[in-house]
Amino acid sequence: MSTGAAETDTQAENVAKTSGITPTSLQNTLKEKLQAEHVEVEDMSGGCGQAFNAMIVSPQFEKKNTLARHRLVNSALKTEIAAIHAWTPKCLTPEEWQKKQSEAGS
Repeated sequence: MSTGAAETDTQAENVAKTSGITPTSLQNTLKEKLQAEHVEVEDMSGGCGQAFNAMIVSPQFEKKNTLARHRLVNSALKTEIAAIHAWTPKCLTPEEWQKKQSEAGS
């Protein structure tokens, strides 16, 4: 009985090709649906398109706690998330992002 999960590298590559989900496609969707000012998406699955980490900066996160931010992102990517195995977003407001960048430069 198949679970739908890729069991070999070849199967993983085929899943990525057929799902059409790439870091670029996720970035474009987030920028469009959340008016994100900055989006970084990294494929953590070695190229098979099944696990992604993301940094998302959007003014829509203002006055929202972490759970509400994640729900907003998950709603924007409902179709995409259903087709991948793991999704880990980090959601910041533009002000929080600017502060983080300043601290990193110190």
